[in-house]
Amino acid sequence: MEALHRFLAAVEDDPRITTAHISVYVSLWKKWKDSGGCGPLSFFRTELAAMCKISSYNTFHKSIRQLHEYGYICYVPSYNHFLGSLVYFIQEQNEAK
Repeated sequence: MEALHRFLAAVEDDPRITTAHISVYVSLWKKWKDSGGCGPLSFFRTELAAMCKISSYNTFHKSIRQLHEYGYICYVPSYNHFLGSLVYFIQEQNEAK
């Protein structure tokens, strides 16, 4: 079962998860798969804003931080405008071990 299917199954019973979280996760996962689907995903928020339909900076960052806090992803923010932030998909890391 792929990480996306596991995520969607897990969030069905997680009352903390909103449509914004799902949108951010699915957008991150799609970008990761499109880039080869191995290792961490490097991204810029502006790349994902149109895909996940979240134009608010605060909503996007709140959602991605909470996905990290809730254990669905490992988010490593970058404060350098030339380097993207990183996301590791927890399930993919566990399968690689």
